[in-house]
Amino acid sequence: MADILTHVLVGYIIGTLLSFRYEWIRPAHVTLVMIGALSPDFVKIELFVPDGLATALLGVPFSWSPLHTLGGTVLVICLASLLLAPEYRAPALALFAIGAFSHHVLDVLLMTPTGDAYAVFWPLTGYRPPAGGLYLSSDRWPALAAGLVAVVVWAVARRRRDDASETHTLG
Repeated sequence: MADILTHVLVGYIIGTLLSFRYEWIRPAHVTLVMIGALSPDFVKIELFVPDGLATALLGVPFSWSPLHTLGGTVLVICLASLLLAPEYRAPALALFAIGAFSHHVLDVLLMTPTGDAYAVFWPLTGYRPPAGGLYLSSDRWPALAAGLVAVVVWAVARRRRDDASETHTLG
């Protein structure tokens, strides 16, 4: 679970930092980055509906594993953007993609202690890039570190918001 929390917190950090640069990014947009950061882990639906059960229900071979690859991520974020009104789809798609990209970067560069990451670029290639092996998904310290950074970013965002509202009341 620390793995999922870490991804969501990193999505919050990235989304909030983007909101400092781009005024159109509001808290709801930050949430889209957080959902994008979580989207590759939709593969964990397998805990509730195992591959074998899905195969039996559908009558065809089935696996949830591709959801945790580039192809699966693109599919998920495109489907998620269709849930929004047409005028919001393009920015939402970009924010979902930023979050999903952060997820894959964390997984490939920092996690996976085996030396090789998963085939992140599937279906384009089955290549398994070398992994950083910095932490395991069961480690708690990455979530703690991401939480501390998120608190700092939250405090800065709150201060910026307070300063902006103070400027509007004085001016």
